[in-house]
Amino acid sequence: MIRTLILQICAVAFALVLPAQAQIKKGYSVQITIQGVPSEEKLRIDGTYPVSESGYVNMPFISQVRAAGMRADQLAKVLESSYKSAEIYRNPTFQVIENYNTGDVEKQMVFVGGQTVRPGPVPYTRDLTVYQAIQAAGGATPFGSMKRVKLFRGGNQKQYNLTESRFMHIPLEPGDTVEVPQKDWLGN
Repeated sequence: MIRTLILQICAVAFALVLPAQAQIKKGYSVQITIQGVPSEEKLRIDGTYPVSESGYVNMPFISQVRAAGMRADQLAKVLESSYKSAEIYRNPTFQVIENYNTGDVEKQMVFVGGQTVRPGPVPYTRDLTVYQAIQAAGGATPFGSMKRVKLFRGGNQKQYNLTESRFMHIPLEPGDTVEVPQKDWLGN
């Protein structure tokens, strides 16, 4: 009885002394970085990932991973395990920083959709171009046409042939949407 009481008091004391780690929330974002992989692979993974309203983050190569309700260290361990079990990386080490308000993050994103390897949000940087955003989304799939890429901005739409170098440097603005359409029957 006394032993149980002492254990309960110790548990309460530890709970008060150790800071509680916040849980990742739906509608927020997480900053994810990876170590233990080649630098070109690091560039593919490092970034800010929005947590969907269903509680998932969309990760390169492994698709959706549940994030909401987890602590940052738990999500890091899940990512390490997922990439190892999929035999994508041998010894990755992830760092996750939780709960960036997506209200701030969404203002600094562009959205890439259509026939890309990893459609979804791409972090915006000052000199980001339409071509670079598509490459950040994994590039066009074999079915995607780079000859009729659409840029949507403020209710307007423009189309570019990104196989021509003069169109590869079209700058983007935060909130822009880029769509890589499916090739037509002529392969364009």
